[in-house]
Amino acid sequence: MKRKPDVLLIMVILFSLGVVTTGYTQSLWERQADTPPAQSQTAG
Repeated sequence: MKRKPDVLLIMVILFSLGVVTTGYTQSLWERQADTPPAQSQTAG
């Protein structure tokens, strides 16, 4: 018999993914703020 995943488990996984993604993007933003605009990534 197949059982659907628990809603609580799905919420916990989504929350942890959000926390990890937010921390990663925040560190990227801090790194970009530290570098001068001339050395930032160029669109291409």
